[in-house]
Amino acid sequence: MSALMDIWHSTLGLFTGGDMISIAIIVVIALAAGFFMESVGSLVTTTFLALVVFGIATYVRAMVMNKGDAGALAQTDWSHLLKLTVHDVLPYAIVFAVLITLVNVARSAIGR
Repeated sequence: MSALMDIWHSTLGLFTGGDMISIAIIVVIALAAGFFMESVGSLVTTTFLALVVFGIATYVRAMVMNKGDAGALAQTDWSHLLKLTVHDVLPYAIVFAVLITLVNVARSAIGR
């Protein structure tokens, strides 16, 4: 039970502790993925692709904000990616899956 509470607190921490630019990036990617997803049956694939796009978007954001060396930043990001755990990725996957599902269901309901 404590593992579920830990994941729950991590998921809530994305919205309460995250910066507004990251939250905006998450919302925009989830909206786009929800509109392009054909059915809820492809939720896992769409969530994975949304996570990949989110990773690329945060890399581009870091490049724009820091105006640094792209190679050095890519090497640092790759090092951080190799050290990711399930506990780090699962809250993002949950948030993306829920938002994508809500957008897809709303689009399907409006489209009828």
